[in-house]
Amino acid sequence: MKRQRLRDLGYRIGDLPTGPLNAITDIAGVRVGMTTLITDEPYVLRTGVTVIAPQEGEVWRRNLFAAVDVLNGNGEITGRSWIDEFGLLMGPIALCSTFSVGAVQEGMVAAEAEADVDADFKLPVVSETYDGWLSMSETFAVRPHHARAALDAARGGPVPEGNVGGGTGTNAHEFKAGTGTASRMIEIGGEHFMLGALVQANYGRREDLRLDGVPVGRLLPVSRIPGLFEDAGRKDGSIVVILATDAPLLPHQLKRLARRAALGLGRTGGFGYPTSGDIFLAFSTGNDLGRASGKGLDVAMSGLRALREMSLAPLLKAAVEATEEAIWNSLTMAETMVGRRGRTSHALPLDLLLEVAPPPGRA
Repeated sequence: MKRQRLRDLGYRIGDLPTGPLNAITDIAGVRVGMTTLITDEPYVLRTGVTVIAPQEGEVWRRNLFAAVDVLNGNGEITGRSWIDEFGLLMGPIALCSTFSVGAVQEGMVAAEAEADVDADFKLPVVSETYDGWLSMSETFAVRPHHARAALDAARGGPVPEGNVGGGTGTNAHEFKAGTGTASRMIEIGGEHFMLGALVQANYGRREDLRLDGVPVGRLLPVSRIPGLFEDAGRKDGSIVVILATDAPLLPHQLKRLARRAALGLGRTGGFGYPTSGDIFLAFSTGNDLGRASGKGLDVAMSGLRALREMSLAPLLKAAVEATEEAIWNSLTMAETMVGRRGRTSHALPLDLLLEVAPPPGRA
């Protein structure tokens, strides 16, 4: 059966409407680019880089409010201390393999230098998940130019999903997963806003997988579709979730928003086990904070907007729904992949999913 997004299979997560693309690129100006490396010689590589450019134009010169939240911290995100301290995102976000963080960060710094940005602070944001079960990540095959290529490829429009970019070699709930995205439209005080999520999913046990509350993982046993691990007690893994919105939010509000990604993760069967790395970053394009200058940040920021705290409920709900659906899109769009040592990560069989948990109206 042809790989399809979850919604195209007839499933609906939550009750909020999606954006036109049901992708993080539904937020005006947000672009996504990827570099995908799939080779068998001289090394077996199933890896890549994903870059989220948060706005059109001078991506290194404009500042956006942002925040990071972590459910369980066995993972890395560079530039987090700066975001925690100032509440600012000052450039693109890159996602890659654990062992590629250094090279990708170098590539992003080089791209920033090429842009001739006169700014004091050059702290690219790079986060990771481990793809070494399928890819020979210890060969350090991802180089700085791969990060630059992903940045140069950043575009609006539909976002590739499954075995692409930083999610090329990742798995979730013992199925092949990877990159996924989704979006939601909301109305607050008569204004319409958009929220989008992009995930790099690499976590979870088969028996924990849930679809809109249905424990489908228990209905898809390893006796029918082989799992990944010989150790039945293994529960570690990681996920990175990037949330973008055009709603005007301040850093502390974005922290609240990022925290809700954990609920979307939980609804699919993620628990934040002790050795998992569950990292969530949220940013808002709803305020133009001006550009970085040679002396750091502009002295004053004027004309800021922010939603009232008690009005955020629809946005928080949107973050949960979009995260959950993005994870599922990473699963339904990924294809079976054979990697290092002949290991096989099987795609979630869509026909069997429809059989064991038919969407409403299809039973």
